[in-house]
Amino acid sequence: MEQRWIFQVSGLHCADCAVQVEKGVAALEGIRQVRLNLASGRLEVEAEGALQRAVTERVRELGYQAQPVGPGKRPAHSVALWPFLRRSKSAPWAGLAGLFLLLGLLWSLLPLPPWAPRIAFAGAIVLGGIPVARSGWAALRLNRSLDINLLMTLAGLGAMLVGEWAEGAVTMFLFALGELLEGYTMERARGAIRALMDLAPDEATRLVDGGQERVPLEALQVGERIHVRPGERIPVDATVLQGHSAVDQAAITGESVPLERAPGDPVYAGTVNGEGLLILQVSRRAQDSTLARIIELVEKAQSRKAPVQRIVDRFARFYTPAVVLGAVLVATLPPLILHAPWGDWFYRALVLLVIACPCALVISTPVSFAAAIAAAAQQGVLIKGGAYLEALGRLRALALDKTGTLTEGRPAVTQLLTFDGHSEQEVLRIAAAVETGSTHPLAQAVLHEARRRGLQPGPAQEQRSLTGRGATALVGGQRFYVGNHTFFHSWGCRTEEVCRQIADLEAAGQTVILVGSESDIWGVLSLADRVRPQSRQVVAALHRAGLEHVVMLTGDNRPTAEAIARQVGVDDVRANLLPEQKVDAVEALLRRFGPVGMVGDGINDAPALARATVGVAMGVIGSDAALETADVALMQDDLGHLPWALRLGRRSSRVVAQNIALALGLKALFLGLAVAGLATLWMAVFADVGASLLVTLNGLRLLWQTRKS
Repeated sequence: MEQRWIFQVSGLHCADCAVQVEKGVAALEGIRQVRLNLASGRLEVEAEGALQRAVTERVRELGYQAQPVGPGKRPAHSVALWPFLRRSKSAPWAGLAGLFLLLGLLWSLLPLPPWAPRIAFAGAIVLGGIPVARSGWAALRLNRSLDINLLMTLAGLGAMLVGEWAEGAVTMFLFALGELLEGYTMERARGAIRALMDLAPDEATRLVDGGQERVPLEALQVGERIHVRPGERIPVDATVLQGHSAVDQAAITGESVPLERAPGDPVYAGTVNGEGLLILQVSRRAQDSTLARIIELVEKAQSRKAPVQRIVDRFARFYTPAVVLGAVLVATLPPLILHAPWGDWFYRALVLLVIACPCALVISTPVSFAAAIAAAAQQGVLIKGGAYLEALGRLRALALDKTGTLTEGRPAVTQLLTFDGHSEQEVLRIAAAVETGSTHPLAQAVLHEARRRGLQPGPAQEQRSLTGRGATALVGGQRFYVGNHTFFHSWGCRTEEVCRQIADLEAAGQTVILVGSESDIWGVLSLADRVRPQSRQVVAALHRAGLEHVVMLTGDNRPTAEAIARQVGVDDVRANLLPEQKVDAVEALLRRFGPVGMVGDGINDAPALARATVGVAMGVIGSDAALETADVALMQDDLGHLPWALRLGRRSSRVVAQNIALALGLKALFLGLAVAGLATLWMAVFADVGASLLVTLNGLRLLWQTRKS
């Protein structure tokens, strides 16, 4: 029977570590599939039979620790330095190596026999090298591969062999210390995901007959009632049964203003209850909540490789064997052909071995993309992988759906005209009375406008819907009609002036509703899908973010589309489009501009979203379908995060390019110095570990800068 487990692996500090763990576990009999996400430390294993113990033992043999965890859980570890050092198995060895190195340096300054400091330096090499040698030997024995640990072991032994005791001790201590620093830095990077996980509490207050009880989240079932006090985090996705409160959803949607929640409204795990007491009904189990889905999607996204990352990985596979072969040739050819000193060239070969590890190069891309994806998730923007983040940075054109994207997606009263001395309040009250009880979007817009103005609809009798034309009712004993221009035109417009005003409104893309009696027109309401207040600013910000062309795509009529296009400032508008014609429009943009993004609601625009280089769905909080189908998902129903996401994609690409240049540049420099005999072992270690730390810290800037902005 096939089983699937998830482990949290600790001690990982570079991409080579992850490769060795994956290869080692995959070699076990019965293992079907292994996936290790370096960014999160999450190891997923599919196997035939109960092999949990075998997996944890194999990971331990390779020098790391694996702890089985549930699908929605992770061990809670502090990212502070001291707790990290106490958890680390290699920290005591690094500390002892540093102590013996210090003793060796001190004894070298005292009038002691030469062998005394050598003993101290040898102790530093051995003590610092014990965990290194164990991991290197395990990689060779179990995976048949050379890793940095084995190369460093050979370098330490070689240093003792050629009598470079002090240099060997410095080399081994620097390497051990660098491994610790790399591990701590990666732990801080994983803290970004852990911060998302920590949003939901571990327990909830469940309401039972006669009282309350604290239970773990896993015990909550759909339909049960829970109690959330002011200031507490909401533990699961739920619906408000009782109470009113403002709920802070910033952690999920990036929305800065708390939303008022009342009975019937949905709330989501990880959000913070304001000042009101809420009684909620659980709508999803903890492991199925929107927050759990976000965490799962972000972790999957961090493990999906961008094209540039796959290129780097392929390069690294050839790079290490080539440098090892080069080290062998450097050690043997000059002495054999040129009769050069064996010790000198052997030492240069040792330096080459240390430089051979491609850790900095391999980690240069995933750490940057992982940090950026985690940063985006904290701002309410889900990016499905490094490939889409990289593509965001390359977009040159963007297609925007109109309804629900640039506009609010529902009609609203924009203008009210009255005739023959009737007041706006009078006309609107009658229209609302006739439309009371109707579920039609236009009727709802009229009722909403009446409520907004504080008007109470008059009592209506004999209400009837006139399909395709409008509605009628008796209000105050008089029959009134609310309907479209065609319906009223069949009676003839009262004056040419009324017809002209109606024609002007319709030409501007407005939907017109007439209100009147059997013999007279009292007033005209114009309605339109209202443009979102921030749409114009967002389109301008998209241009500033580097887009050459922003186009609006809509199935609406051209006058309406052009009116909205003028309001929001897009470069072009395509109207009267069917779904397949939107795909054609996206393909035309692809041919003209190259990488193109498409923004829509994730459902109606699915074909165009799929055809675009990057499909962006907005307002998908609580929607599993939209979360799954979009390449990028804006949790909040707000375009404002899109320019930020584009800038993040461009910034990520720049950081990755910087990291690759830094890693390759340092390697090339020290390879040349090593062959020329100008580089020492400790310099090589400093270059290797230093480069890894530099690219990691540079990548994490994407996370830290986002938190500050």
